[in-house]
Amino acid sequence: VDFDDKPDSLFFSDGQRRIDFVLVYEDESKKMTHKRSDRKKQKRKRQVYESNLINNGLQLEATRSVLDEKLIFVKVHAPWEVLCTYAEVMHIKLPLQPNDLKIRDSAFNWFSELFRVDENIIKPEQEFFTAPFQKEHLSNFYIQDKDTFFNPATRSRIVHFILSRVEYATKNNVKKFGINKLLDTGIYKAAFPLHDSGFRHLSTDPSCPSERYLLYREWAHPKNIFKLQPLDFIRKYYGEKIGIYFAWLGFYTNMLIVAAVVGVGCFLYGCLTKDNCTWSQEVCDPNIGGNIIMCPQCDKVCTYWNLTITCESSKKLCIFDSFGTLVFAVFMGIWVTLFLEFWKRRQAELEYEWDTVEYLEQEEQVRPEYEAQCTHVVMNEITQQEEHVPYTACGKCMRMTFCTSAVFFWILLIIASVIGIIVYRLSVFLVFSATLSQHISGTEAIRKYLTPQTATSVTASLISFIVIMILNVVYEKVAILITDFELPRTQTDYENSLTTKMFLFQFVNYYSSCFYIAFFKGKFVGHPGNPVYWLGKYRNEECDPGGCLLELTTQLAIIVGGKAIWNNIQEVLLPWVKNLIGRYCAAARSEKVVPRWEQDYHLQPIGKLGLFYEYLEMVIQFGFVTLFVASFPLAPLLALINNMLEIRLDAWKLTTQFRRMVPQKAQDIGAWQPIMQGIAILAVVTNAMIIAFTSDMIPRLVYYWSFSVPPYGSHSSHTMKGYINSTLSVFNISDFKNASKPFSPWYGNQMTCRQVYRDFRYPPGHQHQYEHNIYYWHVIAAKLAFIIVMEHVIYFVKFIISYVIPDVSQKTKSMVKREKYLTQKLLHENDLKVVKKNMGKIADKIIKGVDSTFRPKAE
Repeated sequence: VDFDDKPDSLFFSDGQRRIDFVLVYEDESKKMTHKRSDRKKQKRKRQVYESNLINNGLQLEATRSVLDEKLIFVKVHAPWEVLCTYAEVMHIKLPLQPNDLKIRDSAFNWFSELFRVDENIIKPEQEFFTAPFQKEHLSNFYIQDKDTFFNPATRSRIVHFILSRVEYATKNNVKKFGINKLLDTGIYKAAFPLHDSGFRHLSTDPSCPSERYLLYREWAHPKNIFKLQPLDFIRKYYGEKIGIYFAWLGFYTNMLIVAAVVGVGCFLYGCLTKDNCTWSQEVCDPNIGGNIIMCPQCDKVCTYWNLTITCESSKKLCIFDSFGTLVFAVFMGIWVTLFLEFWKRRQAELEYEWDTVEYLEQEEQVRPEYEAQCTHVVMNEITQQEEHVPYTACGKCMRMTFCTSAVFFWILLIIASVIGIIVYRLSVFLVFSATLSQHISGTEAIRKYLTPQTATSVTASLISFIVIMILNVVYEKVAILITDFELPRTQTDYENSLTTKMFLFQFVNYYSSCFYIAFFKGKFVGHPGNPVYWLGKYRNEECDPGGCLLELTTQLAIIVGGKAIWNNIQEVLLPWVKNLIGRYCAAARSEKVVPRWEQDYHLQPIGKLGLFYEYLEMVIQFGFVTLFVASFPLAPLLALINNMLEIRLDAWKLTTQFRRMVPQKAQDIGAWQPIMQGIAILAVVTNAMIIAFTSDMIPRLVYYWSFSVPPYGSHSSHTMKGYINSTLSVFNISDFKNASKPFSPWYGNQMTCRQVYRDFRYPPGHQHQYEHNIYYWHVIAAKLAFIIVMEHVIYFVKFIISYVIPDVSQKTKSMVKREKYLTQKLLHENDLKVVKKNMGKIADKIIKGVDSTFRPKAE
């Protein structure tokens, strides 16, 4: 049919039948890129498919494109009978009667009202008691208008279900079906439900609610950055799956406010106390640090250097390596538990409000890709009936073995890339050491900031970030291939399996370099006279005299900041540029009025995995915020700022740059929940180990309480004075091996130098020279004791919190039980009324018959 010049019309040309889905294909007679035989095959498959759609009850109407005569748009409408039939097949819950339960207003409602969307603009959704739809109980459901009983999101969901299962060909007795296959082979160019209006203006159709426009104005617009999200409205328009994502992201962002406030407080505490940092003052003191000569940090090309070179980095380290860091690490261990427990309660409330409490497995249909492979017959142990499956028990075992092996193989490749970056660090350090030559007598300002270690750390972090981004692209495709081969049964199973694989890849990819710096760098280096070599060639890296904590902070800042910038470019800027180019080209070709379906076609497709990458991005960020927060207390603040923008950018992207997604049902956030719980448990261990082994806190405490006073120390009271001189081991330069002796001459009369990193060894001349002294064993014991105590205390508090806070609030439990009771009562009473009504008619007939038999004859 011809287009009727109504740009916002959502109906067929008759103005009565609503468009529930749109299919787009290129007219085969106008294609020039394929062989004629291929074009005929494609046309035949498409015609068979559309014929079968009509046989399944759908109604179609084709319209040629306004801007490109090669494109044909097929509008799909589902009539009332089809909607009712498939609503029962899909177990869709629909309204029975309005909800009459009274909900108590929270004491904090007055405060949240300040941040809510104006109810006069987006009206609250009416609450209903619902039940799975059944055609035989049609009269029990709350049907005021057949045209609005199934809302547009539900209609699109039903039509997509049909489109995914209709056949288009049979080859070798194997049926081929589904819109996804047709899209992959290019027979159709696109398939999508329509947005209900433009996002910049209200629809010209007075019957259209213009929900997209309202979502853009009240949710996606940057002016709403401090407003609460209209979650019920989002769920109504996009479905539960998108609604639960934005509910989770908003809840996570709100919880980050508390963590950010405490993190900033700890950071400010470090800034205020850095001037009282005794060990940093000793490093910068020309009479103490100025007289301490450090041993070379590499073989031959490195030279001796003065401890005062690290003055600036020691001042910065005092900010992050303070008592506030310990407090914040303990706090975050408790915060993450509170976040997960309160989210479970919030999730339970949404399950009740959005009718997913009893979202059972049978409500989610089998994936078409799974059904297509069901060629094996097995006996179901429960039903004792034959059923078709895609593989036998042995075949399933073989598939799982192959997939597991493939995952581990690719993880090993990631580890190999990390090892490559470590080798880069070890080799380039020699180059920087030779180029950025430092002399004891020099006073160049550049030495304070551009030391060989700093240059190596920054460049290695940047290279690591680039490698991470490249590997992300590779492992995304690998994870999808492995999961496709695994052939999960339902879409939820598919996404959970893919989630697990992708997170394993991303976990190793993103966090491996941080784990190396935190727990391996500078831990196995020997001493100047007997250094440890990596791969038999490269001398192991050493940490600064203050430890590797500052380098870990630098690595985190580069990866987290770079990741946020890159993701925003990839997710927001690229779709916007593509759409801009598309609109420019379309405007250059024609000034004609463009219908709604063609406007939506020129938007970007959302992709098969939907919001999978949004979840992945946020969970990786969650890992950075929790796993390494002891080294970077500002991480929650950066995450908070990023997430406030992320919510609006994701909303803007969905409402303006992408086609409307097919609404999908979802009960929770899926496999991401156990992943976050695993991260929360691991975070306690990593933060305890960072404080114990990466920071310098434990050695300082041991010195303060034990080695600053007799019998080990010479001070009369506990103090941090003399800490630097006490903890840098002494080495005699005459004990250098020829392989590591520096080329540069020795300046001055001193015959000893100090070991670069914190190490506690007996001085030269001692009967156990260069062996670990009593201080070392005290520190090791204190570190192990600290880890055990901190872990047990936090785990105990986490257990208490998990026990005290139930997963489902009592109010939600009562509401669920009340709804179930009233629903059953309503259905039972309605059925009983029908029975009574029918029985009453029968009884009346019997009574009338009896009366006529025994009534006396009229005289």
